[in-house]
Amino acid sequence: MKKSVLFGLTATCALVLSACSGGSNDTSTNDSGTSSSGSSDLAATQELNYVEGSAIPTADLSLATDATSFTALNSVYEGLYRVNADQAVEPAGAAELAEVSEDGLTYTIHLNEDAVWSNGDPVTAADYVYGWQRTVDPATASQYAYLYAPVANASSIMTGDADVSTLGIVADGDYDLTITLDVATPYFDFLLAFPSFFPQHEATVEQYGADYALTSDNAVYNGPFTLTDFDGPGTDTEWSYTKNPDYWDADNVTLDKVNVSVVTEVATALNLFQDDQADYVTLSGELASQMSSDPEYVTVAQGTTAYLEMNQTAEDSVWRNENLRKAISYAIDRDAFVTNILANGSIPAPGIVPSGLAIGPDGNDFTEDTDMDGFEYDPEKAAEYWETAKEELGIDSLNFDILSDDGDAAKRSLEYLQGAIQDALDGVTVTVTNVPFSVRLDRSTNGEFDMVVSLWGADYADPSSFLDLFVTGNSYNRGQWSNTDYDALIEAAATTNANDPEARWQNMLEAENIFSEQLGAIPFYQRSLATMQSSNMEGVVEHASGVKIDFRWAYMTAE
Repeated sequence: MKKSVLFGLTATCALVLSACSGGSNDTSTNDSGTSSSGSSDLAATQELNYVEGSAIPTADLSLATDATSFTALNSVYEGLYRVNADQAVEPAGAAELAEVSEDGLTYTIHLNEDAVWSNGDPVTAADYVYGWQRTVDPATASQYAYLYAPVANASSIMTGDADVSTLGIVADGDYDLTITLDVATPYFDFLLAFPSFFPQHEATVEQYGADYALTSDNAVYNGPFTLTDFDGPGTDTEWSYTKNPDYWDADNVTLDKVNVSVVTEVATALNLFQDDQADYVTLSGELASQMSSDPEYVTVAQGTTAYLEMNQTAEDSVWRNENLRKAISYAIDRDAFVTNILANGSIPAPGIVPSGLAIGPDGNDFTEDTDMDGFEYDPEKAAEYWETAKEELGIDSLNFDILSDDGDAAKRSLEYLQGAIQDALDGVTVTVTNVPFSVRLDRSTNGEFDMVVSLWGADYADPSSFLDLFVTGNSYNRGQWSNTDYDALIEAAATTNANDPEARWQNMLEAENIFSEQLGAIPFYQRSLATMQSSNMEGVVEHASGVKIDFRWAYMTAE
């Protein structure tokens, strides 16, 4: 029979919210701090059925930007480190943790000499050098290349002012790396566990060219699983992560396969779970409320903020008007939305940086140290700001469209926003457009929107994971809001004050205050996931930042 699953929510030295499954079965703790099952408890069939909400937009390590892709890539590839159930980095592709110089600028790393690619080739230092250089190369057009900014010469390479060969990573023989940073980076260890920093097999990339990673056969892998049955990005709705027999620690990988299905309808996903055809599904809205007392219902906190971006690209864009942005924000009852529409444990956004992500030098959560006290719902203020905006813009009415995904929760979210804004602001007409996830990403990137609902999950446990997004010119600043004071604060946090924790923290607090006061984007809610998780599923590790779910230590127990 299925048994209750409890998830522990902790904030550790990594300052990351986490959840790791654990039931009442006998378990032991291995050297990594993760659970391993007693053999008598194991199910005969070690397959886990996991329901995704969207297709994989890309399986290319250099091009991935979304949670679905990162989950897949973290399953089938591996970098120098992996984040374990204790939310600490542990050696993976590295033989041991890096030796770091006193000034924090030089990392010396010896590689795990047992690591091989799925074609039998050894994973060497040259594979890391190639992967890093490919990602920062402007010709690759990686939207995540900005994460490399701390690495020596990365910024100059990305602007075309330096050759990729000058990037601060050097292979010292087959199994030794030296990494040089331009500035000490407190969260750099976590970047070394993130898929954008994984090694890449140059011969395979060159062999397939434009077709590289378009199917599971057009790549080689070095992770605990290999990608199988993947027929193409954006459209394939079924694929698998199959145990990699050549993985260096294959003896401690219990699952034989993770079967992934894309299901956008929440009711359908729940039916699959209740019919024992799925072990992990995500719920929302009424179904989340209905299932909240079920012993297999689990709420998972996320370091993810949903926010509204307005297209401020054109000089005459109405969205450059701060009073209009404030009118929209005051029209939104965030408490009612998370309670009645999402009903999954999500909370109103405290700012663009979510709560529980990072603790400062003073021991306070970042959101406790800002001058923000939340985003007020006040229809009267909304109407007042709208009247002021109309005078400043010389308009009597406004028509605009809100773009979002086509899942159940996204559709309900747009319906709510449409009604709330139109009810509060006389003369405003809102249309809504729901499109597949990959299409929403493309349109956002190309500036093809009036307003778009964006969600950002922390890539690492630091406020900069959010604040860096809105620097002028950042490719993820899709609305193209710009503020010189904000830019200067983010620059100081990354350079002048990088080794001064108190001053750096203050820089980021001031930047958050500017952003939230001016509403460069409109923070909406901080996401939690309402899930149904089989009590026969153990050892799944979930993170609020970085890669959200890791199957490396998972296993299925007997009924």
